[in-house]
Amino acid sequence: MPTATPDHARFGSIEEVADRFAGAGYIADRKLAATVYLMSALDKPVLLEGPAGVGKTELAKTLAEVTGRRLLRLQCYEGQDETKALYEWDYGKQLLYIQMLREKIGDVIADAPDLASAVARIDAQDSVFFSDHFLAPRPLLEAVRGEEPAVLLIDEVDRADEALEAVLLECLAEYQVSVPEVGTYTAKVPPLVVLTSNNTRDLSAALKRRCLHLFLDYPDTERELEILRSKKTGLPDAAARTLVEVVRKLRGLRLRKSPSISETIDWARTLAVLGVEELSPEVLAETANVVLKYERDLGRALQVLPDLVDPNRELPAELPHSHGHGHGHDGHSHHDDDGGRAARLAKDQPGRHDENYYGSPGAGPAQRAGGSQGGRAFDAFTRRRPV
Repeated sequence: MPTATPDHARFGSIEEVADRFAGAGYIADRKLAATVYLMSALDKPVLLEGPAGVGKTELAKTLAEVTGRRLLRLQCYEGQDETKALYEWDYGKQLLYIQMLREKIGDVIADAPDLASAVARIDAQDSVFFSDHFLAPRPLLEAVRGEEPAVLLIDEVDRADEALEAVLLECLAEYQVSVPEVGTYTAKVPPLVVLTSNNTRDLSAALKRRCLHLFLDYPDTERELEILRSKKTGLPDAAARTLVEVVRKLRGLRLRKSPSISETIDWARTLAVLGVEELSPEVLAETANVVLKYERDLGRALQVLPDLVDPNRELPAELPHSHGHGHGHDGHSHHDDDGGRAARLAKDQPGRHDENYYGSPGAGPAQRAGGSQGGRAFDAFTRRRPV
């Protein structure tokens, strides 16, 4: 492994990591700060695993900010191949050079004494056509070949195919990239490499062996509250604490997607913009769509919000997310519109969707006159599995 050139990106201690990250608005606990310190001191990549929205990608961005390095990001996806991760060959430029050779070939071989000499002279031009002039670098090659120190973020590596993992191994182990047509590039200044994974599939042992590893989970109440304060959302401290506690309880529900830290921050900013100083079930119900992005999750959460905030209060019968059940877009009642109401009810009949639909195979919920869409979704969920 190459020896790193000293630069201002190096951290003097674990405490320095925490302080510099805090100055950039990223609140890191000691375990996370220690991992960042070690990856910098040992020139080792770090693999961050954990649920979406706990700050994995943001850590790489903050690392680039506090170290003054440029950020290079490889966003992984299914079907991605090495040409999108390492480099692409600029065939158009190469064809242009070939055309130039055709025009100059007469000059090149004009004074050649025999055919063998002429062929040798043309063969000598291969170095012109197979060189880094025709390489269009992608993030991996750019991080290795670049003159400036970099932070390389390989984001959501679990979404990529296993074949791409094999391509990454050389870069992660030796900080080098091999290009068959040209040769091997080795980093003069090794990049700081951060890989993230949401655990949608298991990663290979070979990849994990080359990395430091850290599992990032949702923070505890006090740390999440500290993160919220550091973002200066404008929400009063008492309301912010209540909001954090509500979000943590929502994560305990069986939701398709739990609220992330960034969504908690968005919710706090939303409430601050609305001028909320004290949280109530009503105001949380009106804004819960900021953190709950699936209708079934929203319906389930609305059932328990009163208990999360104040057990003695109840939500109003009509909730803001009812999508026209009783009210049209113009605010007038549609109860007398039998045709429209019948059409809406028909959409909720059992057996309308097959077993591949998100939800339960089998019979759907019984209809409740005047019930909200979220309520019906919650009933369907609770009939399928125990709470």
